[in-house]
Order: sequence, then structure tokens, then C-alpha cells
Amino acid sequence: MLYLAEVQKQKGGLLSGSSKTELKLLACQRTDQIWSTVSEEVIAAEEASKLNDGALVLVEVNPNRQVQRIQEAGRPLVNILQNFSRQLEKFKLKEDEIDQWKQSLTFQAQELNRREMDMEVRMEQLQQIEDDFQKLEAQKQEFEASRQEIEKLQQQIERDRLELSGAWEHLRGEQRRLEEFQADAQQGKGLDEEQSRVLSELLDRLSSRVAPTETVREHLNFAFELVEKQQATLNEHWQNLEQQKTVATQQQQEVDSLAQTFSDHQNAWQESQKSLQQQTSELKVNTAILTSKQEYAQLLKAQLQSQENLYHQIQSLAASSSDMILCEVDVKALENMSLEELQRLVQDLQEKFDIDSSFVHDQEQELKYKQEAIEDLKNKIHQASDQDVINLEMELADEKDLYQMLNESLVGQRRNLLQRQNLLKQHQTVLLQRQGHTVSHEPEAAKIDLRPILLQTDNQRQQQSQDLQKLEREIEQLHSGIELAQGMIDNQSHDLEQQHQELKTMEENLQTLRTATSECWGRVKLYQEALQPIQDCLDGLRQKLQAMVEALAQVQETGDYQLQAISQMRHTLLGLISQPELLAS
Repeated sequence: MLYLAEVQKQKGGLLSGSSKTELKLLACQRTDQIWSTVSEEVIAAEEASKLNDGALVLVEVNPNRQVQRIQEAGRPLVNILQNFSRQLEKFKLKEDEIDQWKQSLTFQAQELNRREMDMEVRMEQLQQIEDDFQKLEAQKQEFEASRQEIEKLQQQIERDRLELSGAWEHLRGEQRRLEEFQADAQQGKGLDEEQSRVLSELLDRLSSRVAPTETVREHLNFAFELVEKQQATLNEHWQNLEQQKTVATQQQQEVDSLAQTFSDHQNAWQESQKSLQQQTSELKVNTAILTSKQEYAQLLKAQLQSQENLYHQIQSLAASSSDMILCEVDVKALENMSLEELQRLVQDLQEKFDIDSSFVHDQEQELKYKQEAIEDLKNKIHQASDQDVINLEMELADEKDLYQMLNESLVGQRRNLLQRQNLLKQHQTVLLQRQGHTVSHEPEAAKIDLRPILLQTDNQRQQQSQDLQKLEREIEQLHSGIELAQGMIDNQSHDLEQQHQELKTMEENLQTLRTATSECWGRVKLYQEALQPIQDCLDGLRQKLQAMVEALAQVQETGDYQLQAISQMRHTLLGLISQPELLAS
């Protein structure tokens, strides 16, 4: 199991001069992304003696609590922190996306509630209009009944007028007869009793035949009251019509304002769309440049790897050459040292060399595993979908960074291992000589000075490494710029998509409002078409009633004139009657 541990070194006493190395376990890896703290436990680990006190390492421990493998924790911790930062960024993006969805859903819910309220108001308006139409239909029936009543009154007045005309003609005939009687009376002729009686009866009949106008006037007044009552009701509907016109005008203004706003937003969206297309084109160009630089960087890395291999091969050859002295040993001090102490020293050097050799071998294996992981990721990238390529490329970049870091650290470790090996060989040589053994030496012809070649190779390697680092910095900057541009493009695309949805919603609202406004104007037109004929009919009835009033006034005037003529005829008749008893009758 893999643990995160801290190196602790306990120095021994002055006599022993040795130190004890232990590992304090801090955390345990449960899964690839989950670590949990453990109870403080200390295990012995002499393999970590070369590490500094307090250093953090990753250690693999078997079930028997024995150390199997130790690795410096610096770079893995950085990798874990980078993964954690990416997860935080992903979570933040998800939270922002969720907030945007919440805002969109809230806006849609508010818009739906507003439209439901508008529909309820329109349903109430339609119900009110239906009620008004029913009232208008009832009033229309009342108008029809009033019109029929007025026509009956008009017919009665016409009949009375005809009767009055007949009575007037009869009166004129009696007046002519009276004038004849007056002419006879002037000639000395008098009226006898029978003639006087007949004339008196005729005058009484004429007086009783005068047309009464009071009943007709009462009917006319009642008809006028009905007309005014209907006009008052109709005036309320005319006021409702004006209110409907006002509402329709306001809705039309709102439609015009919303149409202008929609046009402005649509123009702004189109401009943003053009800008996004331009940024996308620039991003494609920068991506092509990044690809070319990455290919060149791969070429430089391959060359640098070749230089590394050449350098290590030359270094190995130089290490085996006697002319390439990697460390100086005080041979005289070793010869003066006691044999037992020299043996212990050689044994300590052999143990340290074995530990370093094991550690370097583990690092070499780790480097090999990293190379295999990189090749595996490259194969996955070629077979992955577009959505997974970005994550795999980021993981590949991290693995390459780890490989580069581990490879660079191995350069110094290999050099130190060669120095320890040379130091051990020199001590072993002195020990063998003091024990009486014969030590064979390499012939002089095999000794070659490889230091100039090694120096030149190292200079070339450093120069290529600097060029590669410079190129990698440029690639990193370009990659950061592309990521930033991609993020901006993604945000702008999301914003444009949201604005496009808002434009669709605004267009739907505009269309709904236009439909409602058209319906409102249609109701106003229908209302006006329904009211105007009723108003015209009512105005016609009022004119007919006014004509009937004028005709009734003429009838009244004619009746008064008839009564006045009858009175004059009675007065004339009194002068012609010779018997006083006839006058009384």
C-alpha cells in the first residue's frame, strides 16, 4: 500500500557515530484521487538514509510493514495538487453552469407566470365582452319593442289626424250652412224650433269630436323616457369601447417598443457572432502554430534524449578509465589505518553503494514505467473521442513533466553512483594490497582521456536543453493563450447561445403580444360595429318621436281652433234663435 511519509533521522551517540533512519507515516492512498490520514506510525527504513531529515517521500509498504519502495514525494505531490486544482476548476465551471441554468429556469418560470396572467386577463375580458353582447342583445330587443310601440302611437296619431280632418270638413260644412242661415236671417227669415234644435245637436257633436291629445302625449313622454334610458345604457358601452381603444393603443405602443428592442438586441447578437467567428479563426491559426512548435519540441526532445544517451555512454566509458578520476582518495591515510577499521570502512562503502544502486535501479524502472505510460497515453489519444482528447492530452503533459523531472534527477544520481563505485574500488584496491593480494591494473594503452569529448557532449546537451526549455516556455505561453482564448470563446458561445434563446423568447413574446393586440383591435372593431347600428336606430326613433311631438302640437292647435270656431258658431246661433227655450237647450 502506498503511504506519504516523513523521513526522521535519529543520530547515535558519540561512540557509535551511527544514525537511525525511520519513516513517519502521514497519509494512506485509498484510491487514485482519495487520500486519508492515518494514525502516527513509525517504521524503520535504512533505505532512506541518503535522504535529508524531514523530507517527504512516497513509500510502498507490504502487509508485514516492510518497506518495498521509496520515492521522493515532491513531484507526485505537485501532480496531486494540479489534479486537485483541475477538479476545483471543473467543479466551479459546473457550479457556474448550474447557476446559469437556474437563472434561465427562473426567467422561463416568470415568463410563463406572466403569460398565464395575461391569458387570465384576456379570458376575463372575453367574458366581459360576451356579457356586454348579451346585454346589447337584450337592449336591442327592448329597442325593437319600443319601436313597435312608437309605431303604434304613430298609427293612432294618424288615425286621430284623419278623424280630425273629417271633423274639420264636417265643421266647415256646418259653418257654410250657418252662413246660409245667417243670410236667411238677414232676409227676415228666422229659425223655427226644429232647425234650432238640429243646429244645437250638431254643435254638441262637433264639440265632442275634438281629438283628445293627453293620452297620446303621455305615451310619447313614456317613449322618450325609454329612449333616454336606452341612450344612458348605450353611453356606458360607448365608454367601454373608448377604454378598449385606449388599451389597444397602449398594447400597440408596447408592441412597437418591444419590436425596436428586439431589433436592437438582434443586431447586437449578430455583431457578437461576427466577432466570435473572427476569434475562432485566430484560435485556429494559433493552434496550427502550437502544433508546429510541439512537433519541433518533440524533435528537440528526441535529439536531447540521444545526447543524454551518448553522454551517459561516454560517462560510463570515462568512469571505467583510470585517467577519469572522479574522486580523490588519501591512499596514505588508508595505508596507515588499521586493517579492521579499513575493512569496516570498505563494508560501509559497499552497503551505501548497494543502497544507491538499488535506488537508482528503482528510479530507472520508474523512468521505464513512465515511458510506457506516455506511450500508452499516446495510443489512447489516437483512439479517443474529441471530448476525451483534452483530458488525455493534459494527463500526457503531466506524465511528460514527471518523466523529464525524474530523468534530470537521475543524471546526478548516476554520477554520484559512479563516484561511489570508483571510491569503493579504490578502497577495495588498498584493502586487497594490504591483505597481500595481487591487484591487476589496466594496460596503459587502454587508458583514454574522454573528458574533452564528455565536456563537449555536455555543452551540446545543455545548449539543446536550454533551447528546448525556451521552446517549451513558448509552447506553454502559446498553450496558455490558446486555453484562455478557448475559454473566452466558450464563454462567448455560451453567452451567445443564451442571448439567442432570449431572442427566441422575446420574439415569441412579441408575436404573442402582436396577436393579443390584433385581437384587441378586432374586439374594438366588432364592438363598434355592434354599437353603431343600435345608436343609429335609437337616433332614428328619437327623430320619429320628435316628429310625432310636432304633429301632436299641430293636432292640438287644430283642436283649439275647432273649439274656437264652435264657440263662435254657438254665439252666432244665439242671435238667430227667436225662442228663449231653444237657447237654454
